[in-house]
Amino acid sequence: MIKITFPDGNVREYDNGVTPFQVAESISPRFASDVLAAHVNGEKWDISRPINEDASIELFKWDDEEGKHAFWHSSAHLLAEALQELYPGVKFGIGPAIENGFYYDVDLGDKKISSEDFDKIEKKMMEIVSRKQDIIRSDISKQDALKMFGDRGEVYKCELISELADGTITTYSQGGFTDLCRGPHLPNMSPIKAAKVMSIAGAYWRGDEKRDQLTRVYGITFPKKKMLDDYLALLEEAKKRDHRKLGKEMELFTFSQTVGQGLPLWLPKGAALRDRLEQFLRKIQKKAGYQQVITPHIGNKNLYVTSGHWAKYGKDSFQPIKTPEEGEEYMLKPMNCPHHCEIYKSSPRSYRDLPLRLAEFGTVYRYEQSGELHGLTRVRGFTQDDAHIFCTPDQIKGEFLKVMDIILYIFKALDFKDFEAQISLRDPNNKEKYIGSDENWEKAQNAIIEACEEKGLKAKQVEGEAAFYGPKLDFMVKDAIGRRWQLGTIQVDYNLPERFDLEFTGSDNQKHRPVMIHRAPFGSMERFVAVLLEHTAGKLPLWLIPEQAVVLPISEKFNEYAQKVVKELDEQGIRAFVDDRNEKIGKKIRDNELKKVPYLLIVGEKEAQNDEVSVRKQGEGDKGSMKIINFASHLNDEIQNMIG
Repeated sequence: MIKITFPDGNVREYDNGVTPFQVAESISPRFASDVLAAHVNGEKWDISRPINEDASIELFKWDDEEGKHAFWHSSAHLLAEALQELYPGVKFGIGPAIENGFYYDVDLGDKKISSEDFDKIEKKMMEIVSRKQDIIRSDISKQDALKMFGDRGEVYKCELISELADGTITTYSQGGFTDLCRGPHLPNMSPIKAAKVMSIAGAYWRGDEKRDQLTRVYGITFPKKKMLDDYLALLEEAKKRDHRKLGKEMELFTFSQTVGQGLPLWLPKGAALRDRLEQFLRKIQKKAGYQQVITPHIGNKNLYVTSGHWAKYGKDSFQPIKTPEEGEEYMLKPMNCPHHCEIYKSSPRSYRDLPLRLAEFGTVYRYEQSGELHGLTRVRGFTQDDAHIFCTPDQIKGEFLKVMDIILYIFKALDFKDFEAQISLRDPNNKEKYIGSDENWEKAQNAIIEACEEKGLKAKQVEGEAAFYGPKLDFMVKDAIGRRWQLGTIQVDYNLPERFDLEFTGSDNQKHRPVMIHRAPFGSMERFVAVLLEHTAGKLPLWLIPEQAVVLPISEKFNEYAQKVVKELDEQGIRAFVDDRNEKIGKKIRDNELKKVPYLLIVGEKEAQNDEVSVRKQGEGDKGSMKIINFASHLNDEIQNMIG
């Protein structure tokens, strides 16, 4: 018999060789029918795989990320088997689960897949599901794996196998298809009730533009047909909310191939929106004791060698800029933190100077592959709302609480109501992966946990997800249509203070190493604006939107009065403009509602005589007539209620 420990601490005894599925069945057959994956002693585990020693167990269903991952990972194999049957001779690259579904990179030789083929691929996938083939896991030696895949001409798989250590290789087979894979997978494909091929794209093998270009086939599957229908409806709604479409309609930003891919150009209205976001955060930061700094857009390559960014991100950065001086190289700045370390180091520091909070809206540059670029969410040049706090280990908790206050305040002001937090801790069984003393790690991790408890923030704790340089707290926000975005991160760093030899003189008159906290509530201005546009469908908060009101004269006779209204509103801090086009009032209303202007102020003879405006609110219709000063007061009260 072996002992199985459940997440609640309950322990039960089972026969040696029991599977997670059998454990689930012992709880409830109905529960077991929903279980898709497991963790055994923290390791990902097939629910059909035997357990041969005392172990802790976690069981995952569809609603759990781990459950979806196993479901979609298995579905990637289902797609591959369908492609193998439809396109004999196809060679396979990799096929992982992703956030929404899965993909498989394939080499079709002289064959091609188009959208017209999607239907037959989907039908073949569901035909394979109906066969109810078991998915069988096998341990295999490196030599046997190379022979098996080599005999089939699977050059991409053989390349991957050649890099693996013998004794660590597993395959998964179903029907006539076998794949190199770590798992975990479903016991068979029968839980899959609906499949959809979503799109195809080109993808270089291993992301290297000098290697073969493969065809990447994206798909998604669900345990219920209705889930697929709901997902496709969600995608249609997402298209309406696409920030690229809204950005064009609202005249916020554009891109130019002449300027370069992934380099956004902010138009006047977008620049004004960004500026308001910056001023909003600057005001909060000033109140919280941050000092604003400015650093160059480039830095000597040696700066990033010292920081470790060159070794870690060198391939993903723009290549060094050579100067006329022999051996001198500079880089476009990929990170702000090394510059801030040098600012800290520019003067001797005492414990009385700490915490030192340095903030910068710093623009950084990273070379993203052209196929990965996407509107404002994936660009090559972006501005981070970056700040770095240099403090003592005893100050970590207090600083965390203050940063959390800022992030939660921002979420409230921007109407992000549905969010969750994750505390990423180090792996207690693999401490050699991390730098810093056990004492400092315990202090930092406990400080984050206690800070979340003090705020009443239910945060998921995940071991092994910490960065090598320290634990962190991430905020995941759900937008209006249920998509998850990471917005806001707070990270503890023991690495850079060590690399840059940062010091402060303690109360004992000895030299000590400060701890560095990285934080970015927005993340980047570009990505944050994109998420905000899609979350609000372009109906931005009143305090932030570029144009809060438009004045619509019913004929050109009232253009002069319309200008007077705009002037009076401007004096009260309201952003308004006149639409004096020679168009019918109905068309002006429709056009400005499309531009997401919150308030439409219609003026004619009656309004001009009474110093009034006839108010129409976006999405709510007519609100009656108001004096200009009363309307301005109403708007300012509404804004104050939003941002406090």
